[in-house]
Amino acid sequence: MSAVPVTSQLRVYSVLPGQMDAFVRVFREQVVPARLALGYRIDGAWRDDDEGVFAWVVSYDGPDSWEEREAVYYASPERAGMDPQPGVFLRAKETRLMRPLDGG
Repeated sequence: MSAVPVTSQLRVYSVLPGQMDAFVRVFREQVVPARLALGYRIDGAWRDDDEGVFAWVVSYDGPDSWEEREAVYYASPERAGMDPQPGVFLRAKETRLMRPLDGG
């Protein structure tokens, strides 16, 4: 039986001016617990206040594909019930799926 490869996603957000602290609070108090409860791992998060950029890496290596797990996450009551919704703090976002060089 082979191990399920880890899939990670690099998420880079442009945060609206003056909203970084509020966004980080929602991220820590709502996004992280919801992701962890559904089997994700948060590999790190960084903020650049000068540029208004927030970046983080989230990984998943469970039995579902990344797309299947994301559908479960976005349909979950935890995600739907976030108040405020994290997107209200964002001007733009970029996401990239990343897989390890060694394939595992």
